[in-house]
Amino acid sequence: MSISEKVNAEEIQSLARDLQLIRNQMQTVSSQASEYGITIEALENQDSERPVYRSLGNILLEVEDRESLKSELVGAKESLDEHLKRLIEREANLREQYASTVELFENG
Repeated sequence: MSISEKVNAEEIQSLARDLQLIRNQMQTVSSQASEYGITIEALENQDSERPVYRSLGNILLEVEDRESLKSELVGAKESLDEHLKRLIEREANLREQYASTVELFENG
């Protein structure tokens, strides 16, 4: 095995850190997507006679166009879902890379 093919413990630790970071990101994005889902559901179930407010900085503003707000929320949730999908793919690739690196290390 050449020097470039040798695997060291630092590489394994680096991959393990990357896996941990990606899992943390997945958890954060998943939580955010879930919050958007809950918010969309609450907006849909809110009595149309009652006002809906949106937080903007330190103030709450009454929403006049609920459909526009719902569209924004759905778009944001879809973006988060897509991002989560990419993170899941990246995590799977890292997991494969980690497993093969560990195998090389153990057999090398």
